[in-house]
Amino acid sequence: MRSVLKLVRPHQYLKNGFVLLGPLFAHQWDLATLTQAAMAFLAFCAMASAVYVLNDIMDIEADRAHPVKCKRPLPSGAISIGIAKNLLVLLIVGSVVLSLLASMWVTLFVLTYFIINIFYSWHLKHVVILDVFLISSGFMLRILAGTVGLGITPSAWLLLCGFMVTLFLGFAKRRAELLMIEATEGTNNGLTRRVLDDYSPEMLEQFIAVTAACTIIAYGLYTVSPQTVAIHGSNNLIYTLPFVVYGIFRYLYLLHRRAKGNDTAKDLVQDRHLLVTVVAWVFTTLWVLS
Repeated sequence: MRSVLKLVRPHQYLKNGFVLLGPLFAHQWDLATLTQAAMAFLAFCAMASAVYVLNDIMDIEADRAHPVKCKRPLPSGAISIGIAKNLLVLLIVGSVVLSLLASMWVTLFVLTYFIINIFYSWHLKHVVILDVFLISSGFMLRILAGTVGLGITPSAWLLLCGFMVTLFLGFAKRRAELLMIEATEGTNNGLTRRVLDDYSPEMLEQFIAVTAACTIIAYGLYTVSPQTVAIHGSNNLIYTLPFVVYGIFRYLYLLHRRAKGNDTAKDLVQDRHLLVTVVAWVFTTLWVLS
């Protein structure tokens, strides 16, 4: 069971919290909507695990040669390919069933997420810049599932902020991978992503700076926009901005000074400052919107 949990990576389910942003900012907190949102959340959890299993199956030979990834359940032999394939089918079926309980739109977004990840694992993860945009698209599909999928009209501001912050996290992940290579005397010996050969530290630093700035500006403008004030009946959402700014700066600190950034979900759980910041943002947002 421990090997199965390592294979499906349940700590990554934190990312599926993007599904809940729609009901939160649309003030639709009724039981029916929240039940639908819960089904959509669970559907993405199951499909995300299916994607991780698929990636590990496709990358098993490369992972066996990797000094860290060789310890994963599949390359280490803790779980057989046959069991992994059966688990993959079970997760996909479970995800589709859960998404159907939410809505047809949610099912469409979940299946689109899976199809995109098939192409990503097959080839597109080796295409510079596009690889990060595809990672971001997975988060955007979660936001759409939590809005369109639940009958909520998505806010342009929500989509913009979500797009920029996920691009920021994606480019930060690539920078973390380059920093790991630099820490091992600048050679990857073919053990890391081929796409990293097309990135440079200077390029990624510019991408990170642009997306971080755009995230802060977009969120700041959202909190003070007349549309936001009219919907929420309050102009106090601006008081949540410091948490967003601090969270981004803290993440950059962890990236450059603590060798973090490879796993956003794990970084969030392990770093007390980042965790407190996110919790404080959630509670402050709920207080302002209630």
